[in-house]
Amino acid sequence: MQRIKDFVWTDEIFHESFKGLTMEKFLNKIIHGDCIEVMKEIPSDSIDVTFADPPFNLKKKYGTYKDEKEIDDYLNWCKRWILEMVRITKPSGSIFVHNIPKWLTFYTSFLNEVADFRHWIAWDAPTAPMGKTLQPSHYGILFYAKNQQENKFYEIRYPHRRCRKCGYLLKDYGGKKKILHPFGPLVSDVWSDIHRIRHNKHRDPHPCQLPVHLLERLILMSTDEGDVVLDPFMGTGTTAVAAARLGRKVIGIDLDPQYVEITERKLAQETPNSKVGDIWVSFHRDEIITIADKDWESLKSYFVIPEDMRHIDFEKIKTGSAIVATSPQTSQLHLDIQEKECDCY
Repeated sequence: MQRIKDFVWTDEIFHESFKGLTMEKFLNKIIHGDCIEVMKEIPSDSIDVTFADPPFNLKKKYGTYKDEKEIDDYLNWCKRWILEMVRITKPSGSIFVHNIPKWLTFYTSFLNEVADFRHWIAWDAPTAPMGKTLQPSHYGILFYAKNQQENKFYEIRYPHRRCRKCGYLLKDYGGKKKILHPFGPLVSDVWSDIHRIRHNKHRDPHPCQLPVHLLERLILMSTDEGDVVLDPFMGTGTTAVAAARLGRKVIGIDLDPQYVEITERKLAQETPNSKVGDIWVSFHRDEIITIADKDWESLKSYFVIPEDMRHIDFEKIKTGSAIVATSPQTSQLHLDIQEKECDCY
């Protein structure tokens, strides 16, 4: 299939408040507005990573707006913001789109025309039984490269999965235990180690809030320090918090002024400190859960590793006594929005 490389962007409607702004004036800002119109003001080939977690058109209430459109209207709207995302992404950049499989099948038809498919990441997230259907058990994250040959990508690792009672590895590696990686395996395209936010005490007033360490994993595998991450559906700031903790710049957009306020207040608390030594990592519950494979040689000196690697079967490596691995924290910031726990299927 021949890809469409050059576009004629029509229907150019600009916000008066954004006319004349340079790229610098967008950086580390959370912008209240329509994402399509705001992205039109951003120069082409200027963003390192674009990530979107749009409304799923399931009649959810998002603060001051509700995602309820006719199917054709919804898909036409999605195509418009997807094409804008691709336009502003650098040739070396990545495009990530999170949604339920139903809509992602349509998104691929849009993206295959303008970008290079890399992965469909299956994020294992079981939901309540629906009846007369297979049990929905994953969300999808489409991973596209603006240009496959130039794409910036780093392999990442996560800790070995272990029994919570006895501590032994859940996977039987047989006679290969002595050649196991001390930290853990390379991440595949099925992510079952990161879970949905289920408890209200950990949630903001948003119907579909993603965990910060999910975004940190995407950022670690596709960006470097100082790169720019854009989220056109910022919500209550998950992407912004992840980017800030990892020393990346962020541009956020949301149609709801209360979500913008929550995100701005969160960012005011954040510092770029999700690291061990000078190495960026992702924490969850005070444990390191994602590292870039390229950083292991620098990181391993901070860990106590068994001399006999076969002991990895029952002995989890730990950070040395001189290292305090403390996850960055942002308190939940609540405004006058009441939402039930997300059940996007």
